[in-house]
Amino acid sequence: KQPLIENIEICLEKGEILTLIGPNGAGKSTILKSITKQLALLGGTVYLGDQDIGQMSGNELSQNMAVVLTEKLRTEMMTCEEVVATGRYPYTGKFGILSDTDRQAVAEAMEPVHVTTLKNKDFSKISDGQRQRVMLARAICQEPEIIILDEPTSYLDIKYKLDFLSILQEMRKKKELTVVMCFGTPQEIFKEGYTEKLFSIETGSFDERSESMELEPVKGKPEVFVIAGNGSGRNTYRRLQREGIPFATGILFQNDLDYPVAKALAAKVIGTAAFEPITEEALTEAKQCINACERVICCREHFGTLERENQELFDYAKSCKKQIETGR
Repeated sequence: KQPLIENIEICLEKGEILTLIGPNGAGKSTILKSITKQLALLGGTVYLGDQDIGQMSGNELSQNMAVVLTEKLRTEMMTCEEVVATGRYPYTGKFGILSDTDRQAVAEAMEPVHVTTLKNKDFSKISDGQRQRVMLARAICQEPEIIILDEPTSYLDIKYKLDFLSILQEMRKKKELTVVMCFGTPQEIFKEGYTEKLFSIETGSFDERSESMELEPVKGKPEVFVIAGNGSGRNTYRRLQREGIPFATGILFQNDLDYPVAKALAAKVIGTAAFEPITEEALTEAKQCINACERVICCREHFGTLERENQELFDYAKSCKKQIETGR
């Protein structure tokens, strides 16, 4: 009976989007359920316009507010179109009979979230991501002034995440829709290795920081040494992987654009700490690796002032009479 947070005051103008961000257990969902009358208030008041929502009937509230929560909707042999159509019930009267206007609203709500092709499918037999989009269509179908969403992009892949958020932005602009939604923290969601563990990725890799998704590296002793940096080497790394050629690369700073792809695809990466001078040990290791490789690919047209050692590697490869390719 100890409150987690107190003295909450939120005020939104019509057409604004508010996002609550915080880790699990911080109280985000509790706030949303309090706003939507799913939890009784322990204190304070929630107003929609100048009306206290505690004094509004369920039907009246549903005509003004739509809710999409993470809990899965339980349906009995309902198609996706029928689920979306339940968003019209605040307008249909006691018998729930849809008018032509209602059916048009259902069709128009399904189109922007790309679920029209699912309309005749059993709602209980589609994927979690598809269910999430159907539930958004149902909320849109209510034609509310405000929409409440709890973890709205859960289960959606990156394409539909962007589509989903773009739809909300467009509705905000065109219909002055007000949006309140909550997310976990990016630090919680995009910890290194989280995605690979979550989806049991065993072939290839995914880097949360760069959102780089790569195939399996080629196993074996490096045949090629790649001098890269500043994002210049990524296409070469991927080409060598497609050609089945194991390679080494360096010397890369660990915050370099090339580093996540190199780490995923190279047989050997010679890296160094960001914002620190390149060590003599790293330079020696890179030269030894060049000695063992058949050829060298240099992806840099020129080297910066902090890349003296990579310039030295290039000159060293030439002095060793290595076959050298240039270009990106």
